[in-house]
Amino acid sequence: MTMTPTIDSDLSNDTLDVAAPAEPWKPSRFQRLEAWLSKLSTKNRFWHKLFSLVWLPFAFRSGITLKRVGSGRFTAVLPFKRSNRNWYNAMAGAALLGNAEVAAGMFLFPHCGSDYIVVCKQMKYRFLRPCYGPAVYEVCNAPSAESTVLELLEHGGEFNIDLKMNIKQHLARKSKEVRVGRCDITFHCTPKQIVSQQAKRRHDRRA
Repeated sequence: MTMTPTIDSDLSNDTLDVAAPAEPWKPSRFQRLEAWLSKLSTKNRFWHKLFSLVWLPFAFRSGITLKRVGSGRFTAVLPFKRSNRNWYNAMAGAALLGNAEVAAGMFLFPHCGSDYIVVCKQMKYRFLRPCYGPAVYEVCNAPSAESTVLELLEHGGEFNIDLKMNIKQHLARKSKEVRVGRCDITFHCTPKQIVSQQAKRRHDRRA
């Protein structure tokens, strides 16, 4: 499956103006520090947990963790603990739904988290059956999505990326996984340079 960048018809004038030539962008000290911390969080699980406590407390409390299994395979595991369960001892729907965005974002973050602002634009989640164990989020189109993201990053500019995930319940005794949900999610990625230039132009117009 080949994915191509899409252009929204409702983009603001500020976004369209960015295509015009602009003076070279020089990130501030804070922006350079932010980029460095973003890269650090993707290299070490300790720093990832520490930063999620500060900037993503929902993910920290849920305990979701990232796993890359071999080349081109990505999974995230949501533990079956008390804070993620509902009153009848199944994984809560809100925990499954909320962590779907977190899991997909964790897939994109190592590639564009330091230089891009990534926001969830649209998400469709389908519950298939109750989950009575750890939930495993698997990005089905990880190889094609990863190559598409790298290609779009080289091209530059804003872009949308579509991800498809299967959510499975891990059964330890049977050493297999049962699918409990499906998720289609679209992220919009904007270079921080573009956001900075937009803010500067708005400030100049007000002045």
